[in-house]
Amino acid sequence: MKYLIVGLGNIGLEYDATRHNIGFDVADAFVIKHGGNFEQDRLAFVSNIKWKGKHFIVIKPTTYMNLSGKALKYWMDKEKITLENILVIVDDLALPIEALRLRPSGSDAGHNGLRDIQATLGTTNYPRLRFGIGNNFPKGRQVEFVLGKWKKDELPAVQEKIMISIDMIESFAAMGLARTMNTYNK
Repeated sequence: MKYLIVGLGNIGLEYDATRHNIGFDVADAFVIKHGGNFEQDRLAFVSNIKWKGKHFIVIKPTTYMNLSGKALKYWMDKEKITLENILVIVDDLALPIEALRLRPSGSDAGHNGLRDIQATLGTTNYPRLRFGIGNNFPKGRQVEFVLGKWKKDELPAVQEKIMISIDMIESFAAMGLARTMNTYNK
């Protein structure tokens, strides 16, 4: 079984450790846990991970957030991976910092990366892991908040959620979407 794990983010040092790049951070942690590494390839940094008979193609698109669909579609087609075996990891303003939610589908909720994926695939029916980043910002400061670094007091919760996200990715492949949602969506 092949799975495409897509961590959303932006390339460049200025985006490292920002809320918007949490998809990259989760992808990095998953690959490190499984002894892999990323190599630059077409439209993405790519890692191949084998775990318990499963094959994961893990990508971090180099297309920037707003064109994430292009990289996802290329690797989906190249590796012949079905929609239900794709998992997009994305930051979510609508969820508090403590929350993670696995969903089988849904709207883009104003997220440019998800909007591009939806436009490219022509559907909203693909699994996504929504990583809550909270919404503690003054009116009119959303962009600065999303592209900002985590606060020191947020880091323990973020690190814990990254580790849980790895467990969720493994569960998604081993037990399926529905059972993983039942276990982790609390």
